[in-house]
Amino acid sequence: MTIDDIVVWFESLTPQSVDRTSEFYAPDAYFKDPFNEVSGAEPIRRVFAHMFEQVSVPRFRVTGRWEGVDGIMLAWDFTFRQGGQARLIRGVSHLRFAPDGRIAWHRDYWDAAGELYETVPVLGALMRFIKRRLRA
Repeated sequence: MTIDDIVVWFESLTPQSVDRTSEFYAPDAYFKDPFNEVSGAEPIRRVFAHMFEQVSVPRFRVTGRWEGVDGIMLAWDFTFRQGGQARLIRGVSHLRFAPDGRIAWHRDYWDAAGELYETVPVLGALMRFIKRRLRA
């Protein structure tokens, strides 16, 4: 498996292709994002499947890639529709690999407060207020 294979899988995820998670993740792989922290290919599959239950037309587009001795970083745009509105979240995934080439460790970094919470009516007003108060 190559990094290109992983990128193509992420960019073409569907409710059906989520069932291929174990082809890309080691059995004891670790995954963490702002909402989830799980270990194991099956729990990771459930995180991706849950995404399709929560939002419409989710899609990742990888916009950058950096390889290093400790894995790779993928910059991405995540677009989806929620409540009839188009949304965009920009983030980065740090991936480390098992000896067989599958993902052993996956950590997503993105601004949940600024890119998601602020779009929720009451919570958004509170987040913007806090942000103004903390701004230098």
